[in-house]
Amino acid sequence: MARISKGFLNLKENYLFVEIGRKVREYVEANPDKPVIRMGIGDVTLPLAPVVVEAMQRAAGEMGVKETFRGYEDSGRGYDFLREAVAGYYKSYGVEISADEVLINDGAKSDGGNITDLFGEDNVVLVSDPVYPVYVDSSVMNGKSIIFADANESMGFSPAPPLDKKADLIYLCSPNNPTGAVFTRAQLQAWVDYAIACKAVIIYDAAYEAFISDETLPRSIFAVENARKCAIELCSLSKTAGFTGTRCGYTVIPKELEFYGENGEPLSVLKYWSRRQGSKFNGVPYIVQRGAEAVFTAEGQAQCRERIAYYMDNARIMCETFDALGIAYTGGKNSPYVWFKCGMPSWDFFDLLLSEKQVVGTPGVGFGKNGDGYFRLTAFGSKENTVEAMKRVRELMNN
Repeated sequence: MARISKGFLNLKENYLFVEIGRKVREYVEANPDKPVIRMGIGDVTLPLAPVVVEAMQRAAGEMGVKETFRGYEDSGRGYDFLREAVAGYYKSYGVEISADEVLINDGAKSDGGNITDLFGEDNVVLVSDPVYPVYVDSSVMNGKSIIFADANESMGFSPAPPLDKKADLIYLCSPNNPTGAVFTRAQLQAWVDYAIACKAVIIYDAAYEAFISDETLPRSIFAVENARKCAIELCSLSKTAGFTGTRCGYTVIPKELEFYGENGEPLSVLKYWSRRQGSKFNGVPYIVQRGAEAVFTAEGQAQCRERIAYYMDNARIMCETFDALGIAYTGGKNSPYVWFKCGMPSWDFFDLLLSEKQVVGTPGVGFGKNGDGYFRLTAFGSKENTVEAMKRVRELMNN
């Protein structure tokens, strides 16, 4: 008899964004004459940079010629040209990694969930609350125990290590999804020190690092002392370069990072993750990797920065709205998310904002109990829609 993995039976019935999609569909079907502005799911709206499109077109042409056709990429780790480009990108903001520590993937979400395959079921996973649901769901699927570090308004939604608890795996995200909070160097150092004391591994989601404009804030965990001894970093081109529909990201695993076998012997995380990928992942398409390589050229960086600036101007518009309303929020600066206090249970506010003003956001409680009473909006829409949505929010809040 085929039996389901017990971890799947412990999942919540609906993934947060599936439930949002259901509610919005039902509203639109019942109210076809009322246009809805979507600021919930963090999907980009600007097209790929021209230099990326040109690189992908050239690569597509190569695939149509026998002499330059590419089949499987041998290692499943990514082509050398892209791995070297990623390492060069890190160096551009002062972080040294080597190309052979970079593994190319189809986005941070995949590796963020799959990386727990490496770690035994008896590992205790620590996540913050509020938290991006994938970290929790992936751990539940794998049958792991989960503990939480509270994040709340009093600490600017940047949690501190719970020194009275011990963890084996730690998920951190900065700039944070959903709250938009960004760890300072000192805050991140505290987490690295805690992980080393616990002999734990930090899985650090830096998918939004390119949105950090404050040079005093770390864009990589590897900018922090001793992080190479305890951290894996996940990055993505989805939001920074518009690859949500193209799919490419990368994971950085330092050579010296170790976990432990049954007898306590130290083992290379990079070696075993590479082995796992060789068995279960055939790699990102050559055409996509050539497009990703173009992101890291001087021209690609300039074009992608223009897109980031566009989204951050939307974030500015949102922040100015909440400043004028006197509503507390985090994010919007160094982050494309604005997380604000909505003054009622989160799902109630979701329904009110949709029904009264036809604006879709994300209820904070969907990210954990500490998110109830808060709401997330994204800056990834058009400027016109952002301006109109904020006009509607002001009308709702002033009534």
